[in-house]
Amino acid sequence: MRITAVTATPVRLPVPNAPYATDGAGTRVHWEGKRSRITPKRPTPMLEYNVVRIETDTRLVGVGEAQADIGFFGETVEEVRSSIEDYLGPQLVGKDPFEREYLLGLIDYRGNSCAQAGLDMALHDLIGRALGVPVGALIGGLHKARVAVAIEIAGGPPDAMARECLAFMEKGVRAFKPKIGADPDKDADRLRAIREAVGPQVSLRADANQGYNPKEAIRLCRLAERAGVGLELLEQPVPAWDLDGMAFVRRAVDTPIEADESCYSVHDAMQIVRHEAADVLNIKLGKAGGLYGAKKIAAIAEAAGLRCVLGTAFGLGLEMAAKLQLASSTMSVIDAVEFTELGLHPNLLSSPHDKLLSLPVTDGTLPVPDGPGLGVLLDEEVLAHYRL
Repeated sequence: MRITAVTATPVRLPVPNAPYATDGAGTRVHWEGKRSRITPKRPTPMLEYNVVRIETDTRLVGVGEAQADIGFFGETVEEVRSSIEDYLGPQLVGKDPFEREYLLGLIDYRGNSCAQAGLDMALHDLIGRALGVPVGALIGGLHKARVAVAIEIAGGPPDAMARECLAFMEKGVRAFKPKIGADPDKDADRLRAIREAVGPQVSLRADANQGYNPKEAIRLCRLAERAGVGLELLEQPVPAWDLDGMAFVRRAVDTPIEADESCYSVHDAMQIVRHEAADVLNIKLGKAGGLYGAKKIAAIAEAAGLRCVLGTAFGLGLEMAAKLQLASSTMSVIDAVEFTELGLHPNLLSSPHDKLLSLPVTDGTLPVPDGPGLGVLLDEEVLAHYRL
């Protein structure tokens, strides 16, 4: 089998309810603001992706998706498409797709992590389909059939954030990660209101989005600890570059500290371990360059005695399936996987998978697709509607 073509199809979906803070919010990182996703070319909230296809001389095709987010990943949809079709993809043409490590090494450049992730996903999907097994079986073996779901909650007034959690609980969700990160005292009020509303059994994390300095982060943790909020973790309390500051927070509080923006690559993961800056590493396929890089970060975490969380990465449905495959096959991934994309826009999967990977969820969980490859298919007609 040989790869004959690599293509990228850009798509854009509107986002009615942005998952980040707006009016009355707690976090300093806004959907509209300093790191805005709103531009004259994109005047309303939207998410953009590239659907990646790897074709072969046997007519088998592997499909993946590459997120494009200038606010988080620093990559536009145009950049990602060009990287895939003009630079990275052509290096795979003519090669045997089963030479996975060699092929992914060919496209392993600094930057372009979203483009690499889309190619990695499509390559794994292709190999799984060729062998007739799920991707999870290729990368560790599926050890559970369902994965718990967590949803991010946009920052806002305490009662509004609590109501949002209750609305998602009616749809079966039992784990939440509210956005905070501006004023420790007000943020502690937000967390208390949510805990009082959802009860003691619901999983509760918090994401500061780099919004505090170290002393503010310590104050927030101590307020939450004294109030019995029961935070499972506090994500990225200080700026990504400040590993010493994050280590200072970690030593001062009981709440586990998670690295997200600080942890893109395997090299980042090693620096976090060396600085003893976090208890948990947040893995996202777009940051890690795909499943292969994600497994390497998980191995570093395991060797260092750290845990891993799979964070929100949005997606059309293919990335959701990939996250489920990764969670089910990686022992260091703990607890709920973050699927905020469930509440942002519908997935573009064909039936019956569109119903399986959507709200409401059963028992707070999503099923791990058990078909070959990623185990799901895109609805080509719906995809064409959103194509740029």
